[in-house]
Amino acid sequence: MSAVGVIACGALARHVEEIARRRGWEVAVHPLPPGLHNRPRRIAPAVAGRLDALAGRYDRLAVAYADCGTLGALDGELEARGIARLRGLHCYDVFAAEDVARAAAEAPGTYFLTDFLVRSFDRTVWRGLGLDRHPELRDDYFRHYTRAVWLAQRPTPELRRGAEAAAGRLGLPLEVREVGDRGLERQLESLVRG
Repeated sequence: MSAVGVIACGALARHVEEIARRRGWEVAVHPLPPGLHNRPRRIAPAVAGRLDALAGRYDRLAVAYADCGTLGALDGELEARGIARLRGLHCYDVFAAEDVARAAAEAPGTYFLTDFLVRSFDRTVWRGLGLDRHPELRDDYFRHYTRAVWLAQRPTPELRRGAEAAAGRLGLPLEVREVGDRGLERQLESLVRG
């Protein structure tokens, strides 16, 4: 297999590396900061900059991002270059699109957590949204949510405690759905094999 450079969302990079290693793919992962999710207008320019920096270094480039709130800007950037990305509106769609659709249909006010968000909740959500400095904003940000669903890729007791703590800080009940990373692996295979 030819060498592939994958520009990955920081929230997915660890999973992409693990899957590539397990499958024996010749893949180099180039993560972007996960904090870009808090400012999605910056995602497409950041990906474009990384694509420019990596041009000519790999047989092929791919992007391990869903749309992630870019409202099509990422697709516009990638289509112009003939580069593919993961399908889905958000990273959690990549892991479990059917579970996400079902959970959203059951309760439109569902806040999704992945293993990454559980591990980094304080940094990426709490401090990333300024709730450490302005805790009164929690109700403004999360008023319309009715529950948190942890889409667990590799659940451990420690991650479960983290998911419970995150949901508790948001004032939401927690539901756990073990989804693994099969959805991401299937999509990565398409990207890597072209």
